[in-house]
Amino acid sequence: MTLARLAALHGVATAYSPSAGVTVPVPDATVVEVLAALDVDATTPEALRTSLAATEAARDARLLPPTLVLWQDGPQGDAPPHGRPPELPRPLAALPPGTEVRITTEHGDEISGTPRWARLPLGVHRLDARARDGRTARSALVVAPARVPQPPGRGYGVLVQLYSLLSTRSWGMGDLGDLRELADWAGRALGAGFVQVNPLHAAVPGTPTDPSPYRPSSRRFPDPVHLRIEDIPEYAYVRGHLGGEERAELDALTGRAAELREGVLRKGELIDRDAVWVLKRQALELLMRVPLGPGRQAALREFRAAQGQALLDHATWCALVERYGADRRQWPEGLRDPRSAATARERDELADRVDFHCRLAWLTDEQLGAAARAARDAGMPVGIVHDLAVGVHPDGADAWAQGDAFAAGMSVGAPPDAFNARGQDWGLPPWRPDALAASGYAPYRDLLRGLLRHAGALRIDHVMGLFRLWWVPEGRLPTEGTYVRYDADAMLAVLVLEAHRAGAVVIGEDLGTVEPGVRESLQRRGVLGTSVLWFERDWEGTRRPLAPGTWRADCVATATTHDLPSTAARLTGDHVELRHRLGLLARPLEEERAEDTEEVAEWLAYLRALGLLEEGPRDEEAEIRAVYRFLRRTPARMTGVWLPDAVGDRRPQNLPGTWDQYPNWRLPIADAEGRPVTLEDLAVSPRLHALMDVLRPSTAPPDARGL
Repeated sequence: MTLARLAALHGVATAYSPSAGVTVPVPDATVVEVLAALDVDATTPEALRTSLAATEAARDARLLPPTLVLWQDGPQGDAPPHGRPPELPRPLAALPPGTEVRITTEHGDEISGTPRWARLPLGVHRLDARARDGRTARSALVVAPARVPQPPGRGYGVLVQLYSLLSTRSWGMGDLGDLRELADWAGRALGAGFVQVNPLHAAVPGTPTDPSPYRPSSRRFPDPVHLRIEDIPEYAYVRGHLGGEERAELDALTGRAAELREGVLRKGELIDRDAVWVLKRQALELLMRVPLGPGRQAALREFRAAQGQALLDHATWCALVERYGADRRQWPEGLRDPRSAATARERDELADRVDFHCRLAWLTDEQLGAAARAARDAGMPVGIVHDLAVGVHPDGADAWAQGDAFAAGMSVGAPPDAFNARGQDWGLPPWRPDALAASGYAPYRDLLRGLLRHAGALRIDHVMGLFRLWWVPEGRLPTEGTYVRYDADAMLAVLVLEAHRAGAVVIGEDLGTVEPGVRESLQRRGVLGTSVLWFERDWEGTRRPLAPGTWRADCVATATTHDLPSTAARLTGDHVELRHRLGLLARPLEEERAEDTEEVAEWLAYLRALGLLEEGPRDEEAEIRAVYRFLRRTPARMTGVWLPDAVGDRRPQNLPGTWDQYPNWRLPIADAEGRPVTLEDLAVSPRLHALMDVLRPSTAPPDARGL
């Protein structure tokens, strides 16, 4: 019981419930290791008693916690009635009588005496308190609005993995020029309200680079591999500033880039991110020799000043990787600390390379901004939806620069469930909840502010991680992990505050095991959920598909995701055959086929009964259109079209459970026969336009509760 008590005080679970009525105990050894990652010693009975006594004494002596949240809203999450103060955080309300409180706003203004809580400005302020008994406290006070911004009305848009969408101008993979063009075309020609892309975070260099966009080096800065080289302004002045040999070298790189592109589009080759980056990096090295004009120099200085230490750390890490490799264990010991004297000396020695990587971050930021402007100019009410991965690579830039904020020796994952009896280990170090709170959630705030800089909306992968994460100690199986709880109120308050400031919608990926109350908390704060057609059933009763009118309105409704089969593969059963070929089926092939066929037949019969499948049987394109007619009939605020669905692509972009058995994250969008389809092909595709037509308001069926 002593271990359970100590674990509870630090938010560490000693048991979990994978389903209603089922409780699974967590191994004591796991709890001890997780506590150790939080600097709490429970390795012996004596250490356990000492840690428990120290934790309880610190709790009792504490005047205020390190971070407080004040919502500027009423009891139901709405704006408070005129004259009614917001509900104070419990620790503030429980301060001893006579406690002096002084607030210093984030802009430096001081408020003392009895604060007018309802009139505090939004932001993250400093609160100092002094009790009559001499106890003092300094806390971060997060003052947040009631809800994040909402999408204006109901709308639809496209979902795409950017690398998979090549145009005739791409250098072997989709880039930010393609994103700008896609947004411009989708908004003007299709009436789309948004374009949702995969995380564009910076990857960890290496050979080969991990192609997954969900295990990045840094979530704070985008990857320059997404740059459109020809769109960099200095490219236009190459002939006036580079010599003949340099110009010839740049022309040769352009020619090799065309070969990469043609290899993917015409020869069946996979997208090779490493090969693309080799060419782009050489081109960028040449372009850096073209001097910036005065205005461009001023813009770069302004960007560097605004990004501050975070950018300097990121660029320093990139320069160190160039010299010593991506494995920090092989670096000289002094360089493992970003604040050491050795790192400062190395930064000075590598000043040219640090400047190079700062400039790449600036150029990428500029092209992200151009894509966002194109979306707005095309009339998109939401615009570009960026994606926030759940964590970062343990050897990446963020883990190096913010090492104190991450739990050493731990990895984020998922417990066993109905879809994966072995659980999951994602290889991502988790943030320490205590470190976040002590910093006033500064790393989290900076991360969100950077991502929202050019976002009309932000999708948060595994949004349940704002509440708790499954920690797996190094060397243990995913089944031997446990949940660690975060201050969800503070995590949500920072998210709502930053989204409010950016005017951005927030979408939570809330698929899989979701703790009771999580969806309700997210909905209260205006965070949209994610609803996928094949999962929307009456799981508590008949298990039949949910009628469209019973779907939740506060969501993005989709037919599939990057981790699931395309709609064509689902309807034809191709996804079962693929998993069978790769040895991923848990049951005999015939059983899997029979169950899949029955499920598809049930859905098609339901679509026909609703009058949504207007064409005859066995018409694949018609069936896909019926699926999206169904989604449009739901009250969902946003409907997302998986762009490969528009051309009948059979292949998933990622097949969970595989590594080198399947080309995850390396496939271009292709048609039903597997032929790659360019952005230009999409723009004139009759199949795509026929699908998008069913989503237009003039043709969308009226809202109904279905059958």
